[in-house]
Amino acid sequence: MKIFSAFLATETNTSGVMPTAGIDFENNGLYRGDASLRNPTGFGAAHVLLKQMAAADGHTVVESLTAHAQPSGITARSAYEQYRDWIVEDLKAALPVQAVVLFMHGAMVADGYDDCEGDTIQRVREVVGPGVPIGVELDLHCHVSEMMLTQSDIIIAYKEYPHTDTMLRLEELYALITRQAEGKIKPVTAVHDLRMIGLWHTTKEPMRSFVDRMAALEGKDGILSISLGHGFPWGDTPDTGAKLWVVADGDRAKAQALADQLGEEFWAMRHDTWQPPLSIKAAVEVARQAPEGPVILADVADNPGGGAMSDSTFILQGLLDAGVHDAVIGAIWDPGAVIICQSAGVGARLKLRIGGKCGPLSGTPVDLPVTIKAIVENHSQSGLGFRWPLGTGVWVQTDQGMDIALCTLRSQPMSLEVFENLGILLTGRKAIVLKSSQHFHAAFAPIAKQVLYVGAPGSVSQNFAEMSYTKRDNHFWPRVEDPRS
Repeated sequence: MKIFSAFLATETNTSGVMPTAGIDFENNGLYRGDASLRNPTGFGAAHVLLKQMAAADGHTVVESLTAHAQPSGITARSAYEQYRDWIVEDLKAALPVQAVVLFMHGAMVADGYDDCEGDTIQRVREVVGPGVPIGVELDLHCHVSEMMLTQSDIIIAYKEYPHTDTMLRLEELYALITRQAEGKIKPVTAVHDLRMIGLWHTTKEPMRSFVDRMAALEGKDGILSISLGHGFPWGDTPDTGAKLWVVADGDRAKAQALADQLGEEFWAMRHDTWQPPLSIKAAVEVARQAPEGPVILADVADNPGGGAMSDSTFILQGLLDAGVHDAVIGAIWDPGAVIICQSAGVGARLKLRIGGKCGPLSGTPVDLPVTIKAIVENHSQSGLGFRWPLGTGVWVQTDQGMDIALCTLRSQPMSLEVFENLGILLTGRKAIVLKSSQHFHAAFAPIAKQVLYVGAPGSVSQNFAEMSYTKRDNHFWPRVEDPRS
């Protein structure tokens, strides 16, 4: 069996201040046909695993594009169309194929395309025809459209947030799509629209048990796969919002019944699965009074993983005002400050203007006397099964002992490496401020005494009840208590 694979993904914050262009994909590593060789621990890792599984079963994989950009604003039309067309060209050259596996995000929006994934899948379908299975792996923060569902055969989303199961979901998708290609199953999908906007951490109850329940139902009584797409609240598209879907073997009615049943269970938990973030003042005070640390302060609204600029200074200023200096903060995206530090060199002491560069949601720049402690070229971190570039990383330390990590490529902290590879010590600190909504949790929660989610201003605000959309209706929970009536 010959399997065709391609990877095209970014998460689009449609209100993001910086568009996503070709250079943003190149910064994360852009490869056509050889990411598994040239970037095997980066996003090429998905192709590596797929090829290993296929080889073990006597199959071959034709690897096409690998293109991933850090979440940001709307993708340039020219970049999206070029990458999509490369995938189609490579597919035509690879024919005949017996299956297609696409690694996508599910919330990519380009100029002129609200549903990049649906558009790409449709064009792939036009090439392979109706008889070749198309399997798609999505981030759970996806917009699941009718086009995506009708033009593919199996869609599987990550179950975990943070996404610690990316490779497990690929293994699941591979097993199902090859079984379909061999004629052993006939997948059909049913969807339950939850009419909800929000975020749901699978690291705590009752979400933890709900995810475990989904997994326990799979592989039994003809149920092949169950996915809960949380949706991406900061992408304004006709399909924005949470949806749950069930893939069954040939029985759509059974799939719909289970999707509706689980959807009702999830709806019933809505008030127990979400807590609003703390104010900056309240969170900083908890950290200040904590008998021992570190206390994690998650700067959820300035998360570059949701398209924020990762340069806001609100929590930094809050720590300074409260006199909490035994703290670490990062990674702040500030290429200008990094260039100044590179010019001055390690060991230099200077007054550095940090953050606050990208508009009102970035806050006011903070001028701090600092000593440059380290400069690391090609700084990177592991996370979610891949390796993520941070560009040039810089560690600066204030006169009072606060450590700040700067970078030239935006990426939320998913590994202790963000700090430790610069030389910054984390254990025993009073506070650690992370520019992340949740993906920090797997690595940082084990070293933390407390984890606090902080509602500072930012372009990834979690005030879901106040969100308003132009391309979908605004009849959703929690904006409306019962949008189903």
